[in-house]
Amino acid sequence: MVVRKADLRGAPNDFARNGFCSALLESRAMLSREYLREHTDDYRTALENRGATVDLERFLELEAERRRSIAQVEALKAQRNAATQEIANLKKNKKDASGQIAAMKLAGDEIKQLDERLAGIETDLRNVELYFPNVPHESVPIGPDETHNRVERTWGEKPSFTFAPKAHWDIGEALGILDFDRATKITGARFSILSGAGAKLNRALMNFMLDVHEQQGYVEVVPPFIVNADSLLGTGQLPKFEEDLFKLTDRDYYLIPTAEVPVTNLHRDEILDGATLPRMYTAYSPCFRSEAGSHGKDTRGLIRQHQFEKVEIVKFTTPETSWAEHEKLTADAEAVLQALGLHYRVMTLSTGDMSFTSAKTYDIEVWLPGQETYREISSCSNFADFQARRANIKYRTADKKAAFVHTLNGSGLPLGRTLVAILENYQNEDGSVRVPSVLVPYMKGVGVISS
Repeated sequence: MVVRKADLRGAPNDFARNGFCSALLESRAMLSREYLREHTDDYRTALENRGATVDLERFLELEAERRRSIAQVEALKAQRNAATQEIANLKKNKKDASGQIAAMKLAGDEIKQLDERLAGIETDLRNVELYFPNVPHESVPIGPDETHNRVERTWGEKPSFTFAPKAHWDIGEALGILDFDRATKITGARFSILSGAGAKLNRALMNFMLDVHEQQGYVEVVPPFIVNADSLLGTGQLPKFEEDLFKLTDRDYYLIPTAEVPVTNLHRDEILDGATLPRMYTAYSPCFRSEAGSHGKDTRGLIRQHQFEKVEIVKFTTPETSWAEHEKLTADAEAVLQALGLHYRVMTLSTGDMSFTSAKTYDIEVWLPGQETYREISSCSNFADFQARRANIKYRTADKKAAFVHTLNGSGLPLGRTLVAILENYQNEDGSVRVPSVLVPYMKGVGVISS
């Protein structure tokens, strides 16, 4: 199968007309329509805080038309039912019912026309709604970009060196464990090769992270690394961010941008037993991103690659517990960095810096001494019921009603960025790198990587 970078379909209607996710488009709202109708001004404020532009007025027009049409259909059905009863009575009394039969047929024809009209309105509504971002939680700082992010806490101390610390690309290439030139020859820019102790360290990190999350109560899964369009619509990558994906040209399949996509879709179109929540999963996966719009950013090193690997953590919770579970999920990701002895800080992203799907996001930023900066190494997000509405994931409440779950996910962690942090924080003056003590058993006793 040939892989290409997906084309962005800019016009909302193209998404349905090109045949994507038709079943989803016909049956699901992205945000509660009741909320959008009754709290329109609140949502306008949320959009303004996000710096987002959507066609809210078009939604309101279509929603009003939909509700009018439904009322007309219900009135016509009532007329038809009354006519049916009247026809039965007339026939029972051997009287002429031709007028009532004609009226019933006319009502039936009008109902059919209105149903067709409603189907078109519903498709147009979905095409508008698919581009509506989530509503930020009230605790999220308001601001247009990352300059308004809020520092919540820090952990550990920045390492001190008696020499000028190097960047990971210099360390890795000098040790012979990191090769960008051959990767570029094999594939192209923004790819890399790890070999020898570098490959072993990468594998050690994967096994270590999965073990940590298993101890925290997450169930390990190995999901598909290729997903269909319905899965990406459910988690919010489609249709808005299709240009960030790699698509297989001969099928309606995509390479996953993160394990969040297949793991969240484990329960698409399901009603879960509320007594089993929260459900917690962890998964290792390769990830593939086109990095559209990142031209000129992080062109050196392992920070922004087209192919990378992550260990993901995902939760399905009740609305009542999701915010407490969000704090726990973030702490679970932090525990990995703490065990590795890496200094970091936790940031609450501002309304303008959050993802399209998130209601609240904590970014964990690790210190990189070779670059003298903090870099994001994990994003831990609570999506509230935003993804659940798109993917139709519900749970059965104590009173047997079906309600939407809340979904959460976080990187726990990306292997490449964690490897970067180890190379830069544990480097020695002679060019060697110490292995964090918790990883030594996974490295078969190797405590130092040297040339």
